[in-house]
Amino acid sequence: MDQFFGITRNGSTYRKELTAGLSTFLTMSFIVAVNPMFLADAGIPYAAAFVATILATVLGTLIMGMWANWPVAVAPGMGLNAYFAYGLVVGQNFSWQQALAAVFLSSLLFLLFSLSRLRSWLIGAIPKELQAGITAGIGLFLSMIGLQGMGLVVDDPDTLLRLGVMNSPELLLSLAGLLVMAGLAARGIRGGVLLTILALSLIGWITGIAEFGGVFGSLPLASAAFELDFSQLASFSFLSIVFVLFFLDFFDTTGTLTGIATIAGKRRSDGSIENLDRAILADTSASVVGSLLGTSSLTSYLESATGIREGGRTGLTALTVAALFLCCLFLEPLFASIPTFATAPALVFVAANFLTPLRDLDWGDIAIAIPVMLMAVLMPLTFSIAAGIAIGFLAYVLIHVLAGRTKSINAGTYVITGFGCLWLATSFV
Repeated sequence: MDQFFGITRNGSTYRKELTAGLSTFLTMSFIVAVNPMFLADAGIPYAAAFVATILATVLGTLIMGMWANWPVAVAPGMGLNAYFAYGLVVGQNFSWQQALAAVFLSSLLFLLFSLSRLRSWLIGAIPKELQAGITAGIGLFLSMIGLQGMGLVVDDPDTLLRLGVMNSPELLLSLAGLLVMAGLAARGIRGGVLLTILALSLIGWITGIAEFGGVFGSLPLASAAFELDFSQLASFSFLSIVFVLFFLDFFDTTGTLTGIATIAGKRRSDGSIENLDRAILADTSASVVGSLLGTSSLTSYLESATGIREGGRTGLTALTVAALFLCCLFLEPLFASIPTFATAPALVFVAANFLTPLRDLDWGDIAIAIPVMLMAVLMPLTFSIAAGIAIGFLAYVLIHVLAGRTKSINAGTYVITGFGCLWLATSFV
């Protein structure tokens, strides 16, 4: 095992790798509770979504660890699952089977694209400012969903949104949970998100606010595997969301892996990254498998940085994460009993991390500030990540053209903007 993973060669030990795997699992295990709820909102039966989430995470993480030898976990992406449920199914009235078909095609497209030289060209084509805008927009989108789940923000016929009923027990518990998550994270306590979700659930079960269905159960037999529906393949609206999913997955994956590479010791002295191609292919192939199993797009998890900080340097860390997630298959009654007011604070908590890139922007440059602001604000307000991306890129190009700064726009940005305009055109059809 030492020879296969290169544990000693990478300056690690078995204990460090196993501890790192446990740390990463505790940090990201909330996905087992949260993702099935997103998929259930899209119409996928909860038990089937639960099984798909775990199996896809296990297989994706195994591929990353065994083939790419990276200490990184792969699971259904937060933001990508929101777009799947609320953007495609609820927002555009696609069935969940058709949405899974779109995920499959976009993942297959990304896989083929990753095998070509175009991948590295397009990576360099996305302006850093717009990368920050996309990340922040997804974060604000998540926060809006979380705030509504908490009951802190509710619909209003006059002002669109307003403050919720502050004396609601569910809202008070959610607010307390959000503060506890933040406090535990600030103290450096690992697993604070999962522990808080379980604590809020326990309070809900004891007080009768939520119904408890048990802890252990038999292996769930429900499945949403191979339920893909390609009946809309010829429609322009379907092909447009395939591109949007492709772009979102592409940006999320490359951004995460290149960011993690430095702290994982994968970046060489010349700036190149060890096994980056394998890591990207592992991520994209995991999304293909995940769509066939019945879940939204998979992506490499930034929470893997927690385990890396604990000393994880090889694929054994990822192997440990996969084994721990597999054990969750026998805890379906427990996760099915977790109420929304317990998981909603986790969305808001995770969303805060997505805003970090905004601090490095030059807000004094209006040609940058306006497109980024439009991206970040439109995603939550329109409940559409695609709308934010399309309008943000379009604004970026037009403002730079009007300002006489066309030399700062590369060809890739024009290509992405063109696709964005095509996507916007579908709203008039």
